[in-house]
Amino acid sequence: MTQHGSGAPSRLRRRPAPLAHRGNALHPGAWWVWALGLGTAASRTTNPLLIGLLIGVAGHVVAARRTSAPWARSYGAFVKLGLLVIAVRLVFAFVLGSPIPGTHTLVTLPEVPLPEWAKGVRIGGRVTAEGMVFALYDGVKLAGLLICVGAANALASPSRLLKSLPGALYEVGVAVVVAMTFAPNLIADVRRLRAARRLRGRSDKGMRGLLQVGLPVLEGALERSVALAAAMDARGFGRSAPVPARVRALTAVLTLGGLMGVCVGVYGLLTARGVSYGLPALGAGLLAAL
Repeated sequence: MTQHGSGAPSRLRRRPAPLAHRGNALHPGAWWVWALGLGTAASRTTNPLLIGLLIGVAGHVVAARRTSAPWARSYGAFVKLGLLVIAVRLVFAFVLGSPIPGTHTLVTLPEVPLPEWAKGVRIGGRVTAEGMVFALYDGVKLAGLLICVGAANALASPSRLLKSLPGALYEVGVAVVVAMTFAPNLIADVRRLRAARRLRGRSDKGMRGLLQVGLPVLEGALERSVALAAAMDARGFGRSAPVPARVRALTAVLTLGGLMGVCVGVYGLLTARGVSYGLPALGAGLLAAL
């Protein structure tokens, strides 16, 4: 019988991450559309089973398709952030109460008296099972949306996505560089600083380690993102031949109006009451931007 170890068959060994090339790499915009579609579906339901299936799909695709690029390691951080969101939502519901009335009381906390202008807000009081379940469902929904966005960050190349932006989005594109590269740079800096602290024999866990690593990480990630945007600006990213002032003004109006329409449409699709105007606004915004 074959023993597992160094002589194990190659099919039993862990396969390395696939190398991205023009033959197997999808367009980064396709990854973002797919992830935002999963996030929209997760935000439209409070069923934890459906949200768990969506998270499982996102995790499976990330495990199967992510590469060894630096931004591909950001998915785990988004999963941890989602778990933190669920915990914070439960703590808030436990301490500050829940708008959902319930009949099954879990515990009654000492209630802090508040002034008259804070009417409707309470600290402490009765904690019900119905309120905690509602907070759990609400936290799972938000965590699912964050994890879906994390899947897009792990699969889509930020630089390749920015290369596909049209010249009319020059001003927006330079600003998007900072937003799109901040999270990947943040994850890379966290790993680099934690490894450096371990090599020096210092602890990288606990609140003290987090405070000592947090400020350099935030500063370094923001500086790298701004430096990339400045480099793109210096190399003439998005600039084209001179055009008449009327055409330039019309392009700017359509671009900004289209982006605003897309934002309104996405917000309408993510909310339960905005179905009537969400899809028309999204279609009109995309048409104006194109």
